[in-house]
Amino acid sequence: MIIRSKAPLRISFCGGGTDVQPYPQTHGGVVLSATINRYTYCSLVPDASAEVKVESLDYSRSVVFGLHDALAFDGDLDLFKAVFRRLSVPSGSRLFVHSDAPPGSGLGSSSTLVVALIGALWQMMHRHRDNYEIARLAYNLEREDLGIQGGMQDQYSATFGGFNFMEFNRDGVVVNPLRLDDNLLAELEYHLLLVYTGTTRLSGNILSRQIAAYRREEGSVLAALEEIKSLTIHMKNCLVRGQLREFGESLHDAWTAKKRLDSGIANEQIDTLYDEARRLGALGGKILGAGGGGHMLFYVPYARKHDVASRLTALGAGVVPFGFERRGLHCWQVADEQAGA
Repeated sequence: MIIRSKAPLRISFCGGGTDVQPYPQTHGGVVLSATINRYTYCSLVPDASAEVKVESLDYSRSVVFGLHDALAFDGDLDLFKAVFRRLSVPSGSRLFVHSDAPPGSGLGSSSTLVVALIGALWQMMHRHRDNYEIARLAYNLEREDLGIQGGMQDQYSATFGGFNFMEFNRDGVVVNPLRLDDNLLAELEYHLLLVYTGTTRLSGNILSRQIAAYRREEGSVLAALEEIKSLTIHMKNCLVRGQLREFGESLHDAWTAKKRLDSGIANEQIDTLYDEARRLGALGGKILGAGGGGHMLFYVPYARKHDVASRLTALGAGVVPFGFERRGLHCWQVADEQAGA
């Protein structure tokens, strides 16, 4: 028997930064995001041993450890060790993973991997599916067990899937699915341009500086977070009302506010790509994730989309085709002979 899982990556339109503790604990944060048809996959083959062998197919890396080992976090596929240590898995297995985007891409790939892995293991252990519990566990594994800096949106996006307006506060997280018309989503998708800058980034340094500035109560950072929060609510309302042009223009305002959180969010390459896209007709856009590299998203009138895509490609960025994905974490199992294994 082979157990498989996949969880979708996401694009975040607005609100990133307001989901990073301690801000949501004291002020409350909101995020508007959608999952896309790019995924992280896990294939789990249970066996009778007390050993786990993990293989990352993207990077040709592997790690082997015993279920009862005192696992040390040493930088060698630590995400997997953290999940197995937390879940008290009863039997050994072989685990194969791969993703449609690398870590540091701004699409939430690391958190999506944790969600997919938890889903596969819960399927093996016949545990009842609870999306809030899975997302919360994935968040705790990354932020508490491994001490990785980051927000709260990625784990919930990957688990729930779809278009969501998420609220973060001292009482927890509420995921509000947006019931948007299919034609509206098709039109929005038609106007969006996703590009890969060609470089990834380590978001922890950017977020550490942002958190430190917030703790120092720096007025510029606090004001930027409040503006981002207001814009997130405004952009959600634009979508619900079908006001796509205003939505696209608000992406520009959100990007301007986001850059005030830390000087490392943008750089010369990102600014050049953004300025050229705007010059050729993009109404707005942003870097996805914490900043510094990864993917960028633009809202472009359809008559100018080809011009923008051609120019950004000439500047070294790669256009990434995508569509919206309504489904979140998906787990299933298949017999070895069916899988060709």
